[in-house]
Amino acid sequence: MHIAETLDRAARLWPNRTAAVQDDRRRTYLEFRERALRLADYFLGQGLEPGDRIAVIDCNSLEFMEIYYAAAYAGLILNPVNIRLAPRETAFILQDSAARLLLAGPDFADRLDETLNMPEGSVERIVWIGSGPDALAGRPAMDYEAALESAGNRMPPRSGGDDEVAHLYYTSGTTGRPKGVMLTHRNVVTHALGAVAELHLTDADVWAHVAPLFHLADAWAVFALTLAGGRHVVLPRFDPERVLDIIRREGVTLSNMIPTMLNMLINLPGAAQAEYPGLRCILSGGAPIAPEVVRRIMETFGCEYVQTYGMTETSPYLTLSLLKAHLRPLPPERRFWYQSRTGREFITVQLKVVRPDGTPVEPDDSEVGEIWVRGDSVTPGYWNRPEETAGAFRDGWLMTGDLAVIEPEGYVNIVDRKKDMIITGGENVYSTEVENVLYEHPAVLEAAVFGAPDPKWGETVRAVVALKPGERAGPDELIEFCRRRLAHYKAPRSIDFVPELPKTGSGKIYKKGLRDAFAAPALRPES
Repeated sequence: MHIAETLDRAARLWPNRTAAVQDDRRRTYLEFRERALRLADYFLGQGLEPGDRIAVIDCNSLEFMEIYYAAAYAGLILNPVNIRLAPRETAFILQDSAARLLLAGPDFADRLDETLNMPEGSVERIVWIGSGPDALAGRPAMDYEAALESAGNRMPPRSGGDDEVAHLYYTSGTTGRPKGVMLTHRNVVTHALGAVAELHLTDADVWAHVAPLFHLADAWAVFALTLAGGRHVVLPRFDPERVLDIIRREGVTLSNMIPTMLNMLINLPGAAQAEYPGLRCILSGGAPIAPEVVRRIMETFGCEYVQTYGMTETSPYLTLSLLKAHLRPLPPERRFWYQSRTGREFITVQLKVVRPDGTPVEPDDSEVGEIWVRGDSVTPGYWNRPEETAGAFRDGWLMTGDLAVIEPEGYVNIVDRKKDMIITGGENVYSTEVENVLYEHPAVLEAAVFGAPDPKWGETVRAVVALKPGERAGPDELIEFCRRRLAHYKAPRSIDFVPELPKTGSGKIYKKGLRDAFAAPALRPES
C-alpha cells in the first residue's frame, strides 16, 4: 500500500470530517487532500522528478502534514530535518541527501542563510512556510500559500512502487556521522496498519501531535490516524500548560510523548487535580522511562498507559507494553510490572533477544542479550551507505544495539544501549537501572547516568541530576539512596547538579553531551 492511498481513503470516506486542527485553523479531509495535491503539482512544476529529494525544517504545523503527503503524491523522497541542528550539521544532511528544494519556517531564516552559504549545497529554491524573504543565499524563495496558488489542478503522477523510498530520517549523529535511514512506502503504511490494529484506532480518535513531526516519535501518527479517519490536533511547540489545555479542550483521546515531556506534565502544578475525560491512552516512546514516572503518569491522567520502544530504522515501533487478555486479571502491582516494561513485539515485526553468536537467550528475565528484529516495517538500509547497511544486518535480522532481557510471556525489558553500558572493575552496570533508582527519589526531576574513565576500575558510574523546583538534595544523599537499593558498585561515585539536562531536537536527554562535559576526570574530579 502506498502512503498516498491513506489520505485518498480518508478523503473518500470522511470528506467533510475535520481532519486537522491548529489553533483556529481547521481543515476537512477533502481540503487536506486537495492542498497536498496542489503542493505536489507545484513540486513537479519546478522540475522535480520522482525520486528527487526535498527537505523540510519547521516546527509542527498543518503544512508539515501536507508536505508529507505532497511528497508522496509527487513521488519525491522527503527528508524531515531536526530543527535544533547547527548550520554545519544541517548543511551536511542537505548535501548528503542532495535535496533540491527546501521548505522551511521563516523563523529559521538566519540559521539557514549560514547553512546554505556553505559550499557544495544542492538546494535550488526555498518555500517559506509563512512569510519570508524573496531570496536566501542566492536561492529564489516563495511563500507556501503562493506556491499553492501557482499550482495547477492536474493530478500529479504518483511514484510507482510501494518499495520505493518515501522518507529519509537522519540519525542524530551523537555517535558519529549522521546516516540517512531509508523508509519505503511499504515500511510506513505497514507500520500504520499495525498501529491501527494494536491501538484500536478509529475515526472517533483525536491525536495530539505534541512530539516533533520531524521525528518518528510522532510522525508515524500522521499516517495511522489518517488511515483510521481520526482527527489531528497540532501543537507547534511543546508547552506543558498548553498541552494539558489542548487535551481537555479538543477532547484528545491519545498521544505519544517523549519521557521528558511527560515528566514535565506530571510535575506541573494542578496537573494531577485536573480531569481529562476524553483521554483513553497515553503512550511513551523515544527514550527509556523510569517505572516511578510511569506510576505517576497513570495516577495523573487516569487512563491506560502504554510504553513503546522503537527505532527510526523500524518505522518506529518494535514493542508495546499492552497487556495480553489473560494478564489483565492479575493483581494491580503485577499488571504494573508488565505495563512499565519495554513490552512485547509489535504486530508488524518478529523480535528476538540473542547472545553474540545469534542464539536466543533464556526467557528468564535475567540473561542479557541484544534485540534483533525483522519485518515489513524495517528499513532496507542507509542512504548511500552500503557498507553500514550490510553491517547492520545479519541473516536478514536488524541488529538494534539495544541490550535487553525477556521473560516467559515474551515481554522484553531494555537494560541499556551497547554503547551506554558501563564496565567497572569487570562488572556490567546498565545506566537505565541506576537512572530508574534516582527517579524514585522525591527531589529528582531528571537524571542521566554514564561511565567516566577511571585508571583503577576502567570506568566509574557518574550521574548528572536536575532537581524539582524548590527541592534540595546533595550528592551524598543521592549516592546513599542508590546504595540502599543497588549493589554498591552500581551506585554513582559522584553526582553533578544542573538546572536542566540538555535535550536533543526530539526532546531526548542528550547523554553524549553530558558525557563529554562531565565524564573526564581532568575536568570534573571525583568527589
